[in-house]
Amino acid sequence: MVKKQVLFPDGHSVPAIGQGTWYMGERTSDVATEARALQYGLDLGLSLIDTAEMYADGGAEKVVGQAIRGRRDEVFLVSKVYPQNAGGQKAAIACEHSLRRLQTDYIDLYLLHWRGGIPLSDTITAMEQLQRDGKIKRWGVSNLDVADMEELWSLPGGTACMTDQVLYHLASRGIEFDLLPWCRQRSLPVMAYCPLAQAGNLRSGLMENQSVRDIALELGITVAQVLLAWAISRPGVVAIPKAASNDHVKENAGALTVELSEAQLHALDQAFPAPARKTHLDIV
Repeated sequence: MVKKQVLFPDGHSVPAIGQGTWYMGERTSDVATEARALQYGLDLGLSLIDTAEMYADGGAEKVVGQAIRGRRDEVFLVSKVYPQNAGGQKAAIACEHSLRRLQTDYIDLYLLHWRGGIPLSDTITAMEQLQRDGKIKRWGVSNLDVADMEELWSLPGGTACMTDQVLYHLASRGIEFDLLPWCRQRSLPVMAYCPLAQAGNLRSGLMENQSVRDIALELGITVAQVLLAWAISRPGVVAIPKAASNDHVKENAGALTVELSEAQLHALDQAFPAPARKTHLDIV
């Protein structure tokens, strides 16, 4: 069965499910296991790995660096820069530090992690310079809502943005009202972080929902696979769940071949309706 792919505006394609690394690298004792899980994901074709200088103060990037050693050509590497570092010389220094931790000489996709005090025009200039220097192949943003994206698009060079990475899962569907259609009209992929929701009551509510569980039983798959299949059923969405064990990595990869029926999608819509009006962009 063909695994679902998502296309970036420059024609590069990636699997619709990648590997997230939030909370990796926080304990030295877990690093080897986390790196092996990422390597297993590569073995299964999950070639997109997402990280950030923020995660464990660079610790997650170090885990990724260990995981991709000797396998760099197999990886579509995404990292993110703090907003306070997203301009001028600070951007060059931050990128250099990330490259060192990642043990590579280039990043495939470098994102502004969220909007801060540095003007978007300065961030574009910094990203363009990093591209000219060969440090990054392409750039994008994270946690920007429609108004921010429209402002970005209006600036010189802003339309070179390759993605917007935002919170998106079955119980957080606010982007469907305006941001997701806006991106789709511009062939701009959306990267969905926390596609299984954060740990806590919301995640429990998703995992224990009867409609979700019924579909999992009907298809002979796990609840997590239902939720991931739902997320990537939207055109142009890449889900980046974190998985720090081989079992979870295999589970995530299996969701790439799951097709939900119209009836199943309708049941999920009934259980977790999309908002009928504009809502604030969810961020965690």
